[in-house]
Amino acid sequence: MLSEELILLGIAGALASYVELLSKVYGPVFTLYLGKKPAVVLYGYEAVKEALIDHGEEFAGRGSFPVFERFKKGLGMKFMAVIFCPYYQVCKPLKLTLRSHLILGCAPCNVICSIVFQNRFDYKDQDFLNLMNNLNENVKIMSSPWMQVCNNFPVIIDHLPGSHTKLLKNLISLKRYCLEKVKEHQESLDVNNPRDFIDCFLIKMEQEKHNPKAEFTYENFAVTTSDLFAAGTETTSTTLRYSLLLLLKHPEVTAKVQEEIDHVIGRHRSPCMQDRSHMPYTDAVLHEIQRYIDLLPTSLPRAVTCDIKFRNYLIPKGTTVITSLTSVLHDDKEFPNPKRFDPGHFLDENGKFKKSDYSIPFSTGKRICVGEGLARMELFLFLTTILQNFNLKSPVDLKDLDTTAVANGFVSVPPEFRICFIPV
Repeated sequence: MLSEELILLGIAGALASYVELLSKVYGPVFTLYLGKKPAVVLYGYEAVKEALIDHGEEFAGRGSFPVFERFKKGLGMKFMAVIFCPYYQVCKPLKLTLRSHLILGCAPCNVICSIVFQNRFDYKDQDFLNLMNNLNENVKIMSSPWMQVCNNFPVIIDHLPGSHTKLLKNLISLKRYCLEKVKEHQESLDVNNPRDFIDCFLIKMEQEKHNPKAEFTYENFAVTTSDLFAAGTETTSTTLRYSLLLLLKHPEVTAKVQEEIDHVIGRHRSPCMQDRSHMPYTDAVLHEIQRYIDLLPTSLPRAVTCDIKFRNYLIPKGTTVITSLTSVLHDDKEFPNPKRFDPGHFLDENGKFKKSDYSIPFSTGKRICVGEGLARMELFLFLTTILQNFNLKSPVDLKDLDTTAVANGFVSVPPEFRICFIPV
């Protein structure tokens, strides 16, 4: 058990770094006190696999996130699969026009808008820009040391001012916007021809209206949609920004990807998802990007659903579980020299794509990211389209480009950089 002073220091800095340090002393499974609440930390592939896959049901609970619980009230993404599966038909080539760097945030957000609202927005639309600004601001707030303190000492939330109040205000604004869209959809709903996520939700809500325990409500819709935007916009945007920085820093890698694009796709049609299986080097690069950047170092918190004996430890029901994805993605036995960006980590001796069980940027097990397929699709289509049409050039010497993530409490954010897109 660790001292509260050390944990407070960890909260104010980067938790992932302290988890690595503490694992060297306490091993792959240890208790970490966040304020007065204990959390179990899983460090390393074996411990993570044993818990999240071998004991998937027992480790499938939702972890505590007090700030969001004030907004979500137990509602949200758990209804996604029921509603989303019939409509999950977004596997279409995406055309990309680069107007400015803003597209790296707007394009993923417009994908979510297409799924939820069946509507794409012009990048100058004020409602769309307000939505983007709220999402951007929320990610910055979520990643701040203050938010880590609030989540671990929730009494602060209701009694002290701070950036958490702005986050909740932004979430309420998003909720109102989504409910306005619901009203518009109700006027033109055709139950035999659902157009988007809203229509699917409204149809399911109608089917369940006589069920006294029905959970398909307007409130749940608003929270679920907020989850979609929060999880599906900024994470993809950050990954795209980091991807371009790495491709800029490593022109030899970019050149090989462009060579493969020329060979498989050419320049007279847009990339599509079927191309990926014929592009092993590009596939390896995309996997290496996600491994290297380690977007969510400690993933989202989980909880055990029952009392469980795990590796001779008794973990009580409801205990928070912190999973170190860094310890898996940067395992030096699976990925030699893990701090180095090297697509060879995912290539065999014949240059063919090589899968790895350690490649879990979206976590694994019962609570794996529901948007994994969409995120991988966007990353492939956006980046191949950019490299099909542009060469990348840095205004500064490549030696001066730093690819080290900005120190952060929640998401690994790339440092600011400038990039020139030169038409091919």
